[in-house]
Amino acid sequence: MSASERDARESAHASESNQLLRALPPEEYDALLPMLDREHLQLKQTLIEANEPIRNAYFLRAGVCSMLADQQEGGTVEVGTIGHEGFIGIPLVLGADSSPYRVIVQIEGDGWRIGADALRRVVDERPLVRRLLLRFTQYFADQLSQSVACNRLHTLEERCARWVLMTHDRVHGDQFEMTQEFLSMMLGVHRPAVSVAMGVLQNAGILQYRRGRVNVLDRARLQDASCDCYRITQRERERLLGG
Repeated sequence: MSASERDARESAHASESNQLLRALPPEEYDALLPMLDREHLQLKQTLIEANEPIRNAYFLRAGVCSMLADQQEGGTVEVGTIGHEGFIGIPLVLGADSSPYRVIVQIEGDGWRIGADALRRVVDERPLVRRLLLRFTQYFADQLSQSVACNRLHTLEERCARWVLMTHDRVHGDQFEMTQEFLSMMLGVHRPAVSVAMGVLQNAGILQYRRGRVNVLDRARLQDASCDCYRITQRERERLLGG
């Protein structure tokens, strides 16, 4: 490999937007990169269908995806979100080929697509990649468990602030789309309750919310308005995946 090629690869690794891929040693990243295809992720695009074979996994570089439990009594509920800190396709790493949950794009962006069989081979053949993906899987499981506690113990306004914070972490800038439809799925409530919760945060001068668009005005006060669940999951993320 020439010096210019080596410099180009090092630059690509250093500027990688997906935090899992950037956390890999350069040689592991180089080995994985030829298997990845860049894909624009459109709003509401379905990446994984519930109870159907998973054909591709995705390493998000920008945007946010939602894992949804459909056909619940009372409607669809979001059970988790994933952004540039992780990947879509956890069942493949755990030896499964499908999931009971549907995964859609909540905020459009882009990511790397890798075929299911290719990811399985990587996990089998490259222990460092397998270890990192399993650590993210542990973090995601912890996030889901914390959400169960959050839904049981904390007020709607606290939970709303937490979900806004989690989305804010995964986008560039202070403004992003967050429709009442998605917020109601995140919080497991009807849309009128979403309007009330967001109205409380808006009246406090913490954010603006108009026509499905959030503008975070005061991040510190948004964290104060959130429950401890946000800080707990952030500490776990840093423990397992780094800062």
